[in-house]
Amino acid sequence: MKFVVIALVAIAVILITAGCTQPKTAEPQVTILYSSVGQMPQLLATDQIDGYIAWQPFVAVGDKSGIAKIVSYSQNLPPPGIWEDHSCDSLVARDAVLAANPELTNDLSAILIEATNYTKNNPDRAAQIGADWIFGNSDLKYGNITVKSLDVEMASIPTITFTNEPSKEWMASNDQFIGALKSIGFITGKLNTSSTEQTNTLLYNFVPLEKAKVMLQTKTFVTPPDTTKTISIGYLMSDHDAPLFVAVKDWKYFLDNYGFALKPQTDASGKVEKADLIVNNQKVADVQLVKGETGAQLMTLMGSNTIDYAVAGTPPTISAIDKGTLIKILFPIHTEGSALVVSAKYPVSDWNSFIALVKQRSMEGNPVKIAVPQGSIQDVQLKYALKDSGVAVTETK
Repeated sequence: MKFVVIALVAIAVILITAGCTQPKTAEPQVTILYSSVGQMPQLLATDQIDGYIAWQPFVAVGDKSGIAKIVSYSQNLPPPGIWEDHSCDSLVARDAVLAANPELTNDLSAILIEATNYTKNNPDRAAQIGADWIFGNSDLKYGNITVKSLDVEMASIPTITFTNEPSKEWMASNDQFIGALKSIGFITGKLNTSSTEQTNTLLYNFVPLEKAKVMLQTKTFVTPPDTTKTISIGYLMSDHDAPLFVAVKDWKYFLDNYGFALKPQTDASGKVEKADLIVNNQKVADVQLVKGETGAQLMTLMGSNTIDYAVAGTPPTISAIDKGTLIKILFPIHTEGSALVVSAKYPVSDWNSFIALVKQRSMEGNPVKIAVPQGSIQDVQLKYALKDSGVAVTETK
């Protein structure tokens, strides 16, 4: 009997102890799926992902269609304050092109600077042009949900700050990107140990910006020598690139007021593939407009001498320069204009509630899956923000 009592007490102690023991908490983690931005809303609408981080207008696509809710705009991602007015797309050129025909680069810079001002001062017109170029003015459909492309663009354009000024804040944000890229292992080459002066020499050439400013002030433009080949400009299907789209679609405004233009070679609606570069009312070059999928892809095209110029994000440009690609950032086109969104079905309204969802799903063994454009500004910012919040990242394709 004594042994029975002892055994029962031992069993009771085991049961009590077991009842007080908490389950081991899984490490918070997010699974990143690399994807083209254009596919992200459809992936979300069909429950293949839980959210995505992207540039405009695909943030507005998710929001206006009702399939997603905005967690955080890029400038508000953690750590607090470091991404405010952050660098995004800039005009980038190959070193060889800058050396071979500086006058043409100066003229192209002047067109894009004035087109940036036009975009800033005429947001409704920029939205109309974006709806035409990016979506062909078509309605966007996700299952039984339909959203008008113009409504998307009208919501998108005001979230982007269009500017060409390489301000101290803009320069500082590029330094911040370099630090972030180092911390996640993307910077291992030329920029890894370079001084501030060496870094600036490797990254920037502001001469075309200054030359273009003077030409615009005096309305005196230098006609470059005729080119013997087509020049090419890479871009993304994003209204971050709205000044380029505006310059092409409203070419008559720029020709009438400045005598320069990027005149499309056909009057078809939608995106334009070929244009004439006109300076002082005469054609000086054929221009091929090359649509890319990501900034990293545009950098690959620049590295292989396939395109001469690009409107592209600074982190992929910085990474390419670090790896030895001979290109320069000429000036910004805009700042900010990206966001993290999640499915509208989740009770998420900000970064803290997003992290709460991440922790809950991690404990359940079903990590949150977020689509990301690989090697982009958004890729860097999300990884940096997750690291700051103590969340691990796994990658898949």
